[in-house]
Amino acid sequence: MGINQIKAFLLDIFFPKICLNCQREGDYLCPDCLSTLEILNFHQKHSTRNLTDLYFALPYQNINTKRLIQKFKYQPFIRELAKTLASLIIAHFQLSDNGENFSDFTLIPVPLGKKRLRWRGFNQAEEIGKKLSLYFKMPLLRGALIKIKETQPQVELAAEARKENLNGVFSVKNKEAIANKKIILVDDVYTTGSTMEECARILKKARAKEIIGIVVARAKPEEDYFQNAN
Repeated sequence: MGINQIKAFLLDIFFPKICLNCQREGDYLCPDCLSTLEILNFHQKHSTRNLTDLYFALPYQNINTKRLIQKFKYQPFIRELAKTLASLIIAHFQLSDNGENFSDFTLIPVPLGKKRLRWRGFNQAEEIGKKLSLYFKMPLLRGALIKIKETQPQVELAAEARKENLNGVFSVKNKEAIANKKIILVDDVYTTGSTMEECARILKKARAKEIIGIVVARAKPEEDYFQNAN
């Protein structure tokens, strides 16, 4: 047994995973509570000015979906939830069975600002991207797209203010790594689309060939407020 397996074994003994909904021991979402999630078994085409398409696993309205994402993003942070959330995206692709071929794409996580990254200790989009990279067998490119200016959290803003909040926020650090690439942008929740659209716009300026978005859930405006999950 390797060192990582030993660590995982000890953590399971002393800090067992508890279902975030019913508190049953075993996993962060037990099979019964998992069955309440409405994982989409079809693909809803969604293109924007800079995105060719958007894939999302489920709507954000379900209380268990909200709990999972918000325990991942807000204190006390559960970093391990990246595996659970990525598995929901993977389940969506398996259920819809549209035969998507992403073999020539590169994954890029939506970046965090330095202040937010220090507070959380990890970039939630990058953690999900790591799991998707293994499943889809495609590279995960970190550090090419960066956030150069701190912003107010998007969940605190209305739709129009979200767009203004992102002006001049993102930049491409390594244009050679982006040029002529097909890119999948990874994030947790897609609401108004302002963040992903601005990231895609900057990547297009760096001559990205095509950009697709992948998220865990799609929310309607004002559904992604933290207090809505209480």
